[in-house]
Formats: sequence, C-alpha cells, structure tokens
Amino acid sequence: MATTAGKVSGSQSVRLTLWILLTVYIFNFIDRQIVNILAEPIAQDLDLSDTQIGLMTGLAFALFYTVLGIPIARFADRPTTSRPRLIAVSLGLWSAMTALCGFAQNFAQLLMARIGVGVGEAGCTPPAHSLISDMVPPEKRSSALAFYSLGIPIGTLLGMIIGGTLADYVGWREAFVIVGLPGVILALVVWFVLKDPRRSDAAAILRAKNPAPTLPLRQALAEVMGSRAFVLLLCAGSAAAFLSYGKTTWTTIFFQRTHDLTPGQVGLWFGLLGGFAGILGTWGGGYLADRFGSKNRRHVLTAPAIGMALAVPMAMLAYNAPTWELALVLLFLPTVFNSFYYGPTYSAAQGLVPMRARAIAAAALLFFQNLIGLGLGPLFFGVLSDWIQPIYGEDSVQYVLYGAALLGLVPAFFFWRCSLHLDRELDQKG
Repeated sequence: MATTAGKVSGSQSVRLTLWILLTVYIFNFIDRQIVNILAEPIAQDLDLSDTQIGLMTGLAFALFYTVLGIPIARFADRPTTSRPRLIAVSLGLWSAMTALCGFAQNFAQLLMARIGVGVGEAGCTPPAHSLISDMVPPEKRSSALAFYSLGIPIGTLLGMIIGGTLADYVGWREAFVIVGLPGVILALVVWFVLKDPRRSDAAAILRAKNPAPTLPLRQALAEVMGSRAFVLLLCAGSAAAFLSYGKTTWTTIFFQRTHDLTPGQVGLWFGLLGGFAGILGTWGGGYLADRFGSKNRRHVLTAPAIGMALAVPMAMLAYNAPTWELALVLLFLPTVFNSFYYGPTYSAAQGLVPMRARAIAAAALLFFQNLIGLGLGPLFFGVLSDWIQPIYGEDSVQYVLYGAALLGLVPAFFFWRCSLHLDRELDQKG
C-alpha cells in the first residue's frame, strides 16, 4: 500500500510540475512573440525599417538568450541547484522587461528592453527540460516534452490575439505592460510550489554517500557534440527554427500589408489558426514519436522529416492565395506539419547525452536554434525584403515568404539523416 501511495503521489507531483511548467512556457512565448503582432504599429510609431524590425524581433533577443543559455544550463546541472527557483527568478525578470518595452521612446530603448527579455528567458527551458527528463521515464519523454512544448503554439496564439486586440484598442505600449506584469505573480507561484527532486532528503543522502561531481564544461560539451546524431539534430532544429521564427514574424506583416488587415484582425485569425494548428502538430509529433519510436528508434524523427517536406508546396499555395481567408485556410496543414518537430527534437536531444549533461544539451540545442533561428530568421527575411522592395514594392514580403516556404526541404533532409543514427545512439548513455 505504501508503494502504491508513493506512486500516486509521485504521479500527481509530475502532473503538477508539467502543468506549471507549461504555464510558464506559455508566458515565455506570449512575451517573446507579442512583439511580432505589434511590429507594424511599432514601426510606424518609431519610424523603423524592415531591417530594424528584424533586429528588434530577432537578433536583439536571441543574442543574449543564446549566449547566457550555456552558463545558466551549467548552473542548472549542478546537483545543489534548485531548478524551479532558477526558473522563477528568470520568469520574474523577463516579465518585468516585457512591461518596460511599453515605455520605450526610440529604437535603442526598445532594443535594450528586448535584450532584457532575452536575458530572463535564457533561464527557462534548459532547467525545465532537465527537470522533466529527470521526472519522466524515457519511453514517455517525447510526450512529456511535447506537452511542455505546447507552450509555444498556445503562447503564440495568446500573444497574437491579446497583443493584436490590445494594439487596436489601447495601443502597443499598453499592450506590453498588460501582458508583462502577470508573469511576476506567476514567478511567485513557481518559487513556492514547485520542488526539485534532486533536493529531496533521499536524494541528499544518496549524494552524500556517492556524490556525482558536475562534469567540467569542456567535458560536458564534448559529450554533447561527440554524438553524430546530436550534431545532425542541431542542424535540423536550427534550420526549422530559422524558418519558423522568420515566417511567423513576416506572415503577420504579410497579412497587414498584402491583405490590409489590422493588427487585431491578424492577431485573432492568424493567432487562432496558427495556435490550434501548432497545438495539434506539437501534440501529434510527440504522440507519433513515442508510438512508433518505441518500435524502431529512427521513427522518433520520421514525422518531422516527412511533415517538413509536405509543408513546402502547401505553404507556397497559401502565400499566393487571392484572399486572406483562403490564405489562412491553406496555412493550417503546413503549420501542423511544421510543428511535428518540437517534442521529438527535444526528447532526442535529452536521450543522446549523459544525465549530467542534459541541461547543457538543451542549452546547446537552444543556442543554435535561437541564434540561427530567432536571431537571424526575422532579420534575414527583413534585410531580404528591404533589398527587393525597389522591385516588388509592398509585395516584397510575399516573395520573401515564397523562398522561406521552399527552404523547408533543408530541415526535412537533416531530420531524415539524423534518424538513421538513432538506433545506435539514443538512450545509450547513463
């Protein structure tokens, strides 16, 4: 009976942890993505170019997010670190900095506030991935991390709808303040409610008897980068993130420039469609990875590889649609397919490295995904839009999105190549 009660209690603790971490990640992406739907009114108010929009929405955030991710993950991997409290402090910081974005009077001030958001958010996902992977068995890890990753589409959905609606009714400055402040309250909940299993009494006794020293940083990175599958996964995840962040930013602007929608209209309709499609794809990717990956490990990444390839022609049709309603409908399936990769990618990353290097593995993956994806995706497409604008005028964003859709074949290729190595490498290290 005691054992059964312990299992029930442990199961309840895992569920509570997952739900709270999902909520934190939703706030993470609301605060990260709201700037996309607000980009056009901000640009008009502060007189920004497309290149500056790309810099504000991408590189300014991503540079500090990625650089700080490695040392924060290193700190999270220490046995004495409370990962929930690390997450709580990070959440409080990025929420406060999001609110400060609303007080920016020029491009430089807004850039500094966005950097502050990046600094705070660097302390969220690496410790969260490490915490989840310690609490969930390997055969359920893809589903658990996919559940956590639902924060991406849900947060994006809410950020689009809330940000767009607030922009239409109260202005972009007030939108930042209203969205940022609730995260400070959530940070207190995380601090006082979540517990780190490494800091339980039983764990402390075991560490005292048989201490597990933290891997030196060079050794931890060597363990991570020594996996051929992990390197291919970095390439796949980075390419997918490059396109995902770039397309999200410029698709919202595409609907405003090409189809003359307001930020509120784009936030509502594109947010709803993209959010629900992302939720379906993220959950489906984790489910397919666990179901078919348990029979053959290479199939952990089969759905992302096929999904990315199938999305290419569908997305190109959507960007060529004559009406915004048809464009939205045609974007639904590509968004589902492009979302398959979240859970399987993060799960595979955790299974390709030793337990003591899990937060470092998550940070390394996030480093490349966010520096290349979030940092360069919106910026690259913004520069490209400025470059071809003399030729295509207001339609420059539409032609940029054609190219972005076609590039979806690149991550599809790398996911397929990585899958060929999973039988030999996945979950083979203690």
